Formats: sequence, structure tokens, C-alpha cells
Amino acid sequence: MAEVSNRPPAEGPRHSFLCIVDESEELGQAIRFACRRAQSSGGRVALLYVVEPADFEHWAAVGELMSEERRAEAEKRMHTVAAEVQAQTGEVPALYIREGKITEELIKLIDEEIQISSLVLGAATGTEGPGPIVSQLIGKMTERVRVPITIVPGSLTDEQIDAIT
Repeated sequence: MAEVSNRPPAEGPRHSFLCIVDESEELGQAIRFACRRAQSSGGRVALLYVVEPADFEHWAAVGELMSEERRAEAEKRMHTVAAEVQAQTGEVPALYIREGKITEELIKLIDEEIQISSLVLGAATGTEGPGPIVSQLIGKMTERVRVPITIVPGSLTDEQIDAIT
């Protein structure tokens, strides 16, 4: 009997597991899950960081400086997370940095980049709920996202994530 493989052909775009980079504790679980899924399916990890626009209209120069500082912080954070993804998968992830409202930019990116096949989010473990992005996407915005959304509980250990992927 011939061996069946889930891996896509070497040529052409590979499917990607998209994670949103922020400062949350649960990002680590989402990244690990995405890395394991990418490895097991022949895909790759993609990272999105959305820089909120500076709301400083009165003094344009100050607003521009604030925007540049936020962009530099985003690039630094993305570099750190990309290094972690590369350590786990052996591959450099696809990187996207955008400016705007996070849910709008997320949906635009998913619509523009056809290789994105899944959105992986970490859910917060605190009493405040699963987090603002998870709450928004699960609420009114679910119908606007063309890919499956995987929500990884922030309380999962690395071993538990490895066992289910």
C-alpha cells in the first residue's frame, strides 16, 4: 500500500498558522500550539503585530514620534517571538506588522494572504475573561473570518500541548 502524506508539495505556498503577537502570558501557549501544528502538517507559522495608531492629533510631530516608538517596540517584540518560533520549528516565520485597529487589520491580513489557513489565539486564564481579541472574534466578528479559529487555553502546559498536536 502506498504511503499517504499530509505534507504539501515543495513548490507553491504553504499553509500558515497565524498568531497575534502581544505582551500576554498566553501567547506562549498559542505559539507552541501553532509551531507543533505547522511541524506536523508541513505548514509554517505566521506572526502579526498590530501597532495601535497614536491618538495625538494636536501636535503632529509628537504623534509621529509616538508612532515611530511603537513601531520600534513592535519590531523588537516580533524579533523575540520570531526567534522562539525558529527555535521550535527550525524555520523563520512569516512576519507582518501593521498599524490600525487590531481586529480590522487581522481580518484584512487573513483576506489578503490566502496561505493563512488557521488563526491560533491564546485564551487568558484570569477572571477578566479570555481576552479582548478572543471575545471580539468569538462574538460579532466570527462570520468575517474565513479561516478556523483555534483557541488554546492559557493554562495548558507544554506537555499537554505536545500531546494534543
